[in-house]
Amino acid sequence: MTFDLELAGRRALVTGGAKGIGAAVVESLRNAGAMVVTVARSVPDTDPEGVSYIAGDLMTANGCKAVADAVLDRLGGVDIIINVLGGSSAPGGGFAALNDDEWEAAINQNLMPAVRVDRALLPSMIAQGSGVIIHVTSIQSELPLPESTTAYAAAKAALSTYSKSLSKEVTPKGIRVVRVSPGWVETEAAQRLAERLADQAGTDYEGGKKIIMDSLGGIPLGRPARPQEVADLITFLVSPRAASITGTEYIIDGGTVPTA
Repeated sequence: MTFDLELAGRRALVTGGAKGIGAAVVESLRNAGAMVVTVARSVPDTDPEGVSYIAGDLMTANGCKAVADAVLDRLGGVDIIINVLGGSSAPGGGFAALNDDEWEAAINQNLMPAVRVDRALLPSMIAQGSGVIIHVTSIQSELPLPESTTAYAAAKAALSTYSKSLSKEVTPKGIRVVRVSPGWVETEAAQRLAERLADQAGTDYEGGKKIIMDSLGGIPLGRPARPQEVADLITFLVSPRAASITGTEYIIDGGTVPTA
């Protein structure tokens, strides 16, 4: 018996699909038979089979509109939107290090791309009476690290609240909206961070990972999540197999966030 996710021929947009979790999502959807469009600042010379790249900057309103127009032009519509794009480059130093520019950058990277892309593409979903939107949030909306991620955490919390409100509005129109909230995921960027911390502490890569896990208060599972594990969850959630799931948030963090 096979577990067919029934995604063959589904039209999907993945933001932030060039690396990390996004790249794993793109590959999972492609393997499931979906037609995938993803956005990157630079695109390969030739598209892999089943994947189409669009060059764009989703941190601006004009960039989001251009991407949405290109998606509709290439696919003729969209069945799945997965907003993975996010991150932080804010300096350490707590609240005092976060000037208006840092706050604006966090919001433009972690909240507004989802808002703008949804606004541009939702009318086509509503017209067809179906669709799925996934917003990748973060456990830092509940477990912020005040030394360096206050603005990022606040923007992700705003994304979560926006997603919940959107689900209440559009679920009756046939569009599911679901949040996926990862903890620390061992992406390429996370690996570089662990290596840098290890070098500073005079330890090895595993020691660098432990420094990060300790800063989070520990991960009961004993390791970070892998990008493919997050992608597998997202791929299931966008499939018809998850047809009654909407308006909720799925935490995938190895038990990092303590719960009652």
